[in-house]
Amino acid sequence: MTNTAALVLALFIVGAAALDVWYFGNEHMIFLSKKFLELLDWLAFWR
Repeated sequence: MTNTAALVLALFIVGAAALDVWYFGNEHMIFLSKKFLELLDWLAFWR
């Protein structure tokens, strides 16, 4: 992955998260953060 592609992808993800928080509030981000941490724990188990 080139630096330009990584930067565009990162900006898209941050922009989508900011739009979600602005439009819906931060409850969704808290839920997604908890689920992401559960996914990381599950992946660490299978490593």
